[in-house]
Formats: sequence, structure tokens, C-alpha cells
Amino acid sequence: MQRFGTLSFGHYGPLGGGRHLTAADSMLQAIDLAQGMDDLGVNGAYFRVHHFARQQASPMPLLAAIAARTRSIEVGTGVIDMRYENPLYLAEEAAAVDLISGGRLALGVSRGSPETVVRGYEAFGYTGSDDPRGADIAREHFDLFLRAIEGEGLAERDASSPFGGGTGLQRIEPHSPGLRSRVWWGAGNRDSAEWAGRTGVNLMSSTLLTSADGRPFDILQAEQIDGFRAAWRDAGHQGEPRVSVSRSIFPITTAEERMYFGGRQDGDQIGVIDGIRSTFGKTYAGEPDELVEQLKEDAAIASADTLMLTIPSQLGVEFNLRMIESFAKHVAPALDWQPARA
Repeated sequence: MQRFGTLSFGHYGPLGGGRHLTAADSMLQAIDLAQGMDDLGVNGAYFRVHHFARQQASPMPLLAAIAARTRSIEVGTGVIDMRYENPLYLAEEAAAVDLISGGRLALGVSRGSPETVVRGYEAFGYTGSDDPRGADIAREHFDLFLRAIEGEGLAERDASSPFGGGTGLQRIEPHSPGLRSRVWWGAGNRDSAEWAGRTGVNLMSSTLLTSADGRPFDILQAEQIDGFRAAWRDAGHQGEPRVSVSRSIFPITTAEERMYFGGRQDGDQIGVIDGIRSTFGKTYAGEPDELVEQLKEDAAIASADTLMLTIPSQLGVEFNLRMIESFAKHVAPALDWQPARA
């Protein structure tokens, strides 16, 4: 593990006790938290994207705001559901954020996860899928998106246009060189990860894997990562791809943290998602020294270059920043962490 960041689910709504977190609260707090993390040298701030839910649904304005108010931290998504996206509009937005940030965008995309609605992407106008989960739409959109950010000409120029004219095909603008290398595919199984490797994009390994053969989650995930890297090499891609994994990790150093997370240590969980029996990773919670020893034994964390900590964003900026600082000071250095501003 060379880098670590946070993965925020961005939930808002009633908190209990008469308290209420609004959508504006959620986004403004995310900006403040990212600024604090940037000062600590944390490597990334990443956000879940879910439509028809009280979470982040349109992340680009938030990422642009964070990018404009930070210096080093990577800003990204984990992940954007490509079933819902206009590929060319997303290419424009992604390039703009990448340029504002100076090349700090880590754009995670995928087929998407289970929703609160039935085939919600059809309400966005994307119909005609032959797949019950819309995977064919996601792959088609992703293919066009990659062509767009690579700078391929996609629309015929109008020779009689008063705005420049010309002939041939025009690319999407703005164009951000290098953005293609900062695209990640979120994969929940080995086949999807190997497809990402052949395609030549980075891997965001999911918080669950659609496999349950009795082996621990970290072993299954490390095997998935190995398959991804092998597919990357076999396809002849140059350089080394990046790989991220996410974990729920809570260093306990105060009575308040013990109140929230004491006793949260648990093992891998087996459940059914999208009708498929799946393995979910365990929660790590304990004293920093205890966490160091446990995380060193996690095969997938050892294999990945980036660790995303899922954070309880509803607990506010001060609490989360204190918890992240504790991880940065007492746990991450023992895992070979390299701060964003070493």
C-alpha cells in the first residue's frame, strides 16, 4: 500500500434525535474534509455515486470544488454508473475537472450497483438493454467515453460554420492529455477485472466479490488483482496499472470512537446481491497497533497500491478528520504509506 484515501458514501437525511443532514451539508462538509486531508498529505478523496438516493448523484461539481481548493489530493469517484451517463457529456466534464485539478482526477466507473429503483437508467432515457442489469448499456457507453477522452474525432465539422468551419471530424472539448491513464473500472468479480486489464484501465476492486467458495475475502480479492495484472500484461499495455481496494477501518484512540466502533470487529460476510451469492469484506476496528498487525495480514491490501477507507461521513468533519489523522499517524506508516506531499 503506497497511498490511502477516503471513500465517502455521502449519505444525508435524518440522523436521529431531531438532527437532519441536508444535501448541501453533505457536499460542503465533503469539501472541508478534503481540505483537511490535503493538509495531512492524504492521497485521495473518492465518492460513491448513486441515483434516486440521498447520496452523491452528480459528483463533478463537487470534485471541481474540491480540486479548486486543494493542492495535492487526488479527487475521484468510486464509482460512476455508466448506465446513466451520456458518454460525451461525461467526457467533457471529466476533462474539465482533470484540467482544474492539474491531472488529479481518478475517475472510477462501472456497470453500477443495485439501486433503490427498478432499471432507473431507463428513466434517464437509456433503454433497449438486453441484459436484466443493463451491463450492455454500460459497456457501450464506456467504449464511446474512452474514444472521446482519447481525442478521437466524433462529429463532422461544418465547413460553412461561422465559428471556424473546416473539414474532417472534430473531437470533444476540452481535452485533457493523460486523462485516459486516470480512468478506473470498478469490478466485483474476476471476469470484469480481467476485462479491465485487457482494456487498459486501472482497477477499483469492489467492496464485495460475487464469489463465495469458503476462502477469505482478501484472498479472493488478491486473486482477482493477480488476474487483472496478468490480463494487462498479456494485452501488451505499457507501464504498471493502479489498483485500489476499500476497507472499513476504524482506529480507536478515544472513548467516543470506542462508543461508535468498539465491538465492530467482525469476519467476512456472505450475502446475496443481484441474485448472486457474494462475499463481503470484514470491518477492522481496534487500537492502532492491533490494526497494523491485522492489516499486514490482508493479502489484497498488500497487493494494491491504494487503500480507500470508508468513512462515516454523517459524523461530521471534525470527527472524521481526527480519525483519518489517527490512521495517517499511527497505522499507515507501518504499511509503507507515501504521503501526497512527502
